[in-house]
Amino acid sequence: MAWIERHWQSVTPVSALLYPASLLYRAAAAARRAALSPVRLPVPVVVAGNITVGGTGKTPLTLWLAQFLAARGFTPGIVSRGYGGRSRAPRRVLPESDPAACGDEAVLLARRSGCEVWIGADRVAAARALLAAQPACDVVLSDDGLQHYRLARDLEICLVDAARGLGNGWLLPAGPLREPPSRLAEVDAVLVNGGPAAAIATGRAPRFAMRLEGREFRNVLNPEHRAGPEHFHGRRVHAVAGIGHPRRFFRHLQELGLDFTAHPFPDHHPFTASDVAFAPSEAVLMTEKDAVKCRLFATEMHWELVVDAAPDPGLGELVLERLAQASRAKNI
Repeated sequence: MAWIERHWQSVTPVSALLYPASLLYRAAAAARRAALSPVRLPVPVVVAGNITVGGTGKTPLTLWLAQFLAARGFTPGIVSRGYGGRSRAPRRVLPESDPAACGDEAVLLARRSGCEVWIGADRVAAARALLAAQPACDVVLSDDGLQHYRLARDLEICLVDAARGLGNGWLLPAGPLREPPSRLAEVDAVLVNGGPAAAIATGRAPRFAMRLEGREFRNVLNPEHRAGPEHFHGRRVHAVAGIGHPRRFFRHLQELGLDFTAHPFPDHHPFTASDVAFAPSEAVLMTEKDAVKCRLFATEMHWELVVDAAPDPGLGELVLERLAQASRAKNI
């Protein structure tokens, strides 16, 4: 995957060679979207997604949305594809669920959100199962659901990584895009993760900046044990990351003043004990998403960085405004 990503950031002979295939991809995606009949739920639906391949901070944003809405009296529920897991049928995800069955992101959402979380290849079916299990739910959050057009939505939030932007602006496989750049003009809000909102052209869609914050590490084996960056100063440290954009995690650790050896892995990598086994005295730092797959074989030397999304306050105001409009339209 890493070799092709280099060609996605600019026009190269390799990306140019793949450009005809990207035209076929675009036609197929457009035809599929046109053929779908969106299904509306009895409660508002908020989608957090992106139009690029790779991590942009969707899961931290979904967690922020869940916590933001719960603090204002809503009872949100979350649906996800459960990518990386074996399950395809609708399934409830609990904090202790197996990431190999449900997907790492879904288990992380269940552990941190305090919400009902359901997964399924068919998000409409998953959302209906969620509402049946939790009748008090009054807003559904769809994690990474921008391209799942069968589930009608009342608010679309698209994330863009400031460092990578839209790459060369071409669709897969010649570029990193799932949908053309013009899609940004259709969403309700564009969130630029890790940079100024003005860094991305969005047409008429409102733009907001977002950053990921976190200075506290939690021991994977003993979660009640917490430590700051200074705990690792002067020690031999390894950092592992099996996320969509490992460099963002490594850059975050560098900003915390840590010196470490980086070990990038593919997104949703199914970690084994040997992947995170180093000398007994050497600390291993990882993301929360990776930690859910390492708990069964973690030692006291494994730590996860706890991060939270911090979007501009204007995003929260927009979310509440659109949910009020949707609720009036549904007569909730």
